[in-house]
Amino acid sequence: MVNPHDSSTPPSSISPASKIVLYSNWQSSCSWRVRFALNLKGLPYEYKAVDLAKGEHLTPEFEKLNPLHLVPVLVDGDFVVSDSYAILMYLEEKYPENALLPVDLRLRALNLQAANIISSSVQPLVMLGVLKLIEEKVGPEERLSWAQYNIDKGFIALEKLLKNSSGKYATGDKIFMEEERKRRNDYILTTEDLRTQTNRRCHLQADVFLAPQIAIAARRFNMDMSKYPTLSMIFESCKALSEFKASLPERQPDAIQ
Repeated sequence: MVNPHDSSTPPSSISPASKIVLYSNWQSSCSWRVRFALNLKGLPYEYKAVDLAKGEHLTPEFEKLNPLHLVPVLVDGDFVVSDSYAILMYLEEKYPENALLPVDLRLRALNLQAANIISSSVQPLVMLGVLKLIEEKVGPEERLSWAQYNIDKGFIALEKLLKNSSGKYATGDKIFMEEERKRRNDYILTTEDLRTQTNRRCHLQADVFLAPQIAIAARRFNMDMSKYPTLSMIFESCKALSEFKASLPERQPDAIQ
């Protein structure tokens, strides 16, 4: 269970009416995205580990949660949603505080495009099941080269896409309160708002998808990130956040050190 008094867990000012439960695996990049997003939005949640090595995702019980037998799965009260992209969109609509999508239509589209490159054109091609199939059909020597080729293709596209729009993060720096006021059609920032919110930056959905994938690309697939300076800068910014640190694989209760 995420503990607001634990120094590893970012403090939360939001208390959902229903308890949020996240079925996760510490090594899953898709689960990592959701953990990062929940932390950024300040939403407390219960962590339920799914041991993929033991096949817990293949049980009839888990199939009721997700017929595809994949993590993550989020349970919010009596509602169940799987797939990290769908989960993040649900959280954004259900819990609009600390928005992960900007109000500006073009920036919103850019965020969704970047997130979708990761979720549909990079991660599915390097997930464990695909790599095992490549190894079986082609040979173990092709496993790494396949992963590196597809990651490089996606990262080159993201580098070009975000090069002229990124700031500290994927699409610049925004203040949470400014975004929330606009969402409510209230453009007035009080002095107290400015004093308490000036240092809180809006970390957007693109960052939530990018940061875990970049970390895994470097750690697991030996990608040379110096080839992607924009993505590297975004990752370094995310890496410094307490919300990102709390979402790290090695910080999860099911992590194997």
